[in-house]
Amino acid sequence: MNYDAALDQAIGRLHEEGRYRTFIDIERAKGRYPQAVWNRPDGTHDEITVWCGNDYLGMGQHPEVLAAMHEALESAGAGSGGTRNISGTTVYHKRLEAELADLHGKDAALVFSSAYIANDATLSTLPKLFPGLIIYSDALNHASMIEGIKRNGGAKRIFRHNDVAHLRQLLAADDPAAPKLIAFESIYSMDGDFGPIAQICDLAREFGALTYLDEVHAVGMYGPRGGGVAERDGLAGRIDIINGTLGKAFGVFGGYIAASARMCDAIRSYAPGFIFTTSLPPAVAAGAAASIRVLKGAGGQVLRDAQQLHARILKMRLKSLGMPIIDHGSHIVPVHVGHPVHCKALSDMLLRDYGIYVQPINFPTVPRGTERLRFTPSPVHDAKRIDHLVRAMDALWSQCSLNRAELSA
Repeated sequence: MNYDAALDQAIGRLHEEGRYRTFIDIERAKGRYPQAVWNRPDGTHDEITVWCGNDYLGMGQHPEVLAAMHEALESAGAGSGGTRNISGTTVYHKRLEAELADLHGKDAALVFSSAYIANDATLSTLPKLFPGLIIYSDALNHASMIEGIKRNGGAKRIFRHNDVAHLRQLLAADDPAAPKLIAFESIYSMDGDFGPIAQICDLAREFGALTYLDEVHAVGMYGPRGGGVAERDGLAGRIDIINGTLGKAFGVFGGYIAASARMCDAIRSYAPGFIFTTSLPPAVAAGAAASIRVLKGAGGQVLRDAQQLHARILKMRLKSLGMPIIDHGSHIVPVHVGHPVHCKALSDMLLRDYGIYVQPINFPTVPRGTERLRFTPSPVHDAKRIDHLVRAMDALWSQCSLNRAELSA
């Protein structure tokens, strides 16, 4: 086999479909978020505004987070030294897990190298702990959840997105005695819509199922202490396993689950994705713990309120121009484009001509025909930056001669 030719063909298909992804070389500057420097391919440099980052609240720049990381770096050095079982557990990891357990009102938490790994490792391990387990998964669950459910070798059922009636049908059709788990998300990141947490918890109680909630795009962002949508709605106590990330609203790196002490102990003891992975560097764990503490306090609510306000303003202004906004009331602002080439062209022109960085979102992240630009305003995307973005979008939408009616259909 000509391996190089096969690789060229695979990459060529992406170019032909208009969904080949490129990395934009940017340099974040401490204290200047959301401003950054774009290193152009020709060697020149331009200042840009980042509009697509998942550091939703700018915590990656927060002085208390940076101070905690510096202290841990000076105290413990760069790396953790191994897996959690082999020298990789430090006081910083224990403090972080205690903060996370407290955040979600759970007995315990378990930190992984990413939320992707936390989902994959946990969902693929649960059937080992509960033989015969059936997992009921929302059709739009994140790829990490899908991968973990696929790999576990157990039975699975896919229910239509947020369709509680369909979920009920699937639950009712299975053996009442079989162990069951319902896996879903609080906020689906591409459309920004909310999962029906209370209704799913009601079904779980009725059918004797465990609940597994991915709060990746909600932790830090919702609830009086940033515990997510489940905390906001007073439902965290009804969720058996909560998955979250330290790399979005908390601004650092890593992922975790929060659950009962017994559940965390079992996952810790059986999940290969946890057992055989080097633990987070102590400085990262320290920074994440500091970020959680900040966002639990009054200052965290100030940031959350400012972020929600800026998201509402941006949605309102783009809607007033007739833009096809997907608005479910969350902090995410998707603009539906519907074609990978048009989506990439808009992204390129925003960056090149207006200094606005927003990556195109194409298949397989979203279904074909639903390509979009996904804006994530933060507390520091102020009125001036919002106005600049809105004017740029208005000019380019017309310039590209995109048929708004067709794109909205």
